[in-house]
Amino acid sequence: MSSIEATAMDWTGIDWLGRGWLLILAFTAATLLVAMLRKPCRRLFGAERAFQLWLLPPLAMLAGELPHAAMPVAALPPVVIAITSVVAALPAHAARAGVVDWRAGVALAWLVGSVLSLLLAALAQERYRTRLRGATVMASMTSRWPVLRAVDTDVGPALVGAWRTRIVLPADFEQCYDTGERALILAHETAHARRRDGWWCLLARILAALCWFHPLAWWALAALRHDQELACDAAVLREHGELRRCYAHAMLKTQSAAFALPVGCPWSPRHPITERIAMLKQSQPGRLRRVCGLAFVMIVAIVGAGGVYAATQSTTASSNAAKLTTVRHYRLKLALGIDDQPPRLHANICLSPGRYYDVTERNIGKLPPWHGRFTVAPVEHGQLEVRAELSGGPMSRSGFPRIRMRPGQRGTIQLGEKRAGKDGKVVADHTIKIDLTPSIGC
Repeated sequence: MSSIEATAMDWTGIDWLGRGWLLILAFTAATLLVAMLRKPCRRLFGAERAFQLWLLPPLAMLAGELPHAAMPVAALPPVVIAITSVVAALPAHAARAGVVDWRAGVALAWLVGSVLSLLLAALAQERYRTRLRGATVMASMTSRWPVLRAVDTDVGPALVGAWRTRIVLPADFEQCYDTGERALILAHETAHARRRDGWWCLLARILAALCWFHPLAWWALAALRHDQELACDAAVLREHGELRRCYAHAMLKTQSAAFALPVGCPWSPRHPITERIAMLKQSQPGRLRRVCGLAFVMIVAIVGAGGVYAATQSTTASSNAAKLTTVRHYRLKLALGIDDQPPRLHANICLSPGRYYDVTERNIGKLPPWHGRFTVAPVEHGQLEVRAELSGGPMSRSGFPRIRMRPGQRGTIQLGEKRAGKDGKVVADHTIKIDLTPSIGC
């Protein structure tokens, strides 16, 4: 009994440049949406809900990188089996092993810029930590987090760090502020720690480093820090709303030096103090408005991330289709084995569209001579199709199997028969196995 069988083996590659481009598109769209909504959301639902909108950019970037479900494949004649893999395709430029093109230069510049940006942030964090040398623990301050008194008067108040969070107060804390102001400042920094704002700052700084060349990234970083302070002020006023005037005096008295603190929340004069004090005069939203605001933020996050996910699916499919239809050459790697033995023929052919590679095998044991023709053609959903015309060998008549796969995957055509004895073991193997790996470009 003769059979023709087609299978595909995955060979996974990652298009880092393409993935990076999708990250930038997702970040840009999400950040622009937050920029439009943050102020209306603050007026309607309060500063705390407006700050939570900044969840959208990282969620959108994550959604853009999630894998998509495999697309359906059209039915083929019974003698042909088409295989589709859900594994990512090997990028077109990766198929040209050993050839350095502009994409590699762009990816390298992107990586170097991100590393340098993170290094500068780490150096700034270390400079701030250096200013804390000699700081002493203030045992009189009751807090879940360590409270340190700095040596200098221009260091603090601030929340420092993400996983080892500490509250830092200036050296003249008792002399500069009265009892009510001290309580409010400590409540402000405690609210930062309770809200895990150190982790927000760390995540924002990492995203800014990934998008270091994007002007919108640095605007977003500054806007997030500003919204973070307003949200913290709102959290304090929700508990101490009767002390608004005292809270405003504490803000005006604070004259901390403008030291960069990438991972932390300094009470810095760089924050627009006028807007913060103006917010103190506004009435805080009630419970119902805050609940509605939370629902609004969740809807925006779901719709925004879902929209990015759907857009990247169509963008990726269109991009792959465009690449395949404009390709001038395909590479086909072929390995042929007889009777389940290691491959005896290896070929690496460059084919232009419509051109065939012919191979003839005469010395194949008890089988008659065998002939095959192979070509590569683009098909839908970013796949390549290897089309074969086979005759002779174990086949009683010509066959035309086709295999669809992603660029860089290996497919196998196996034809012939294996005979088993009574014990089920193979006693005769008269098969021809052809491994085929198509890719883009030569």
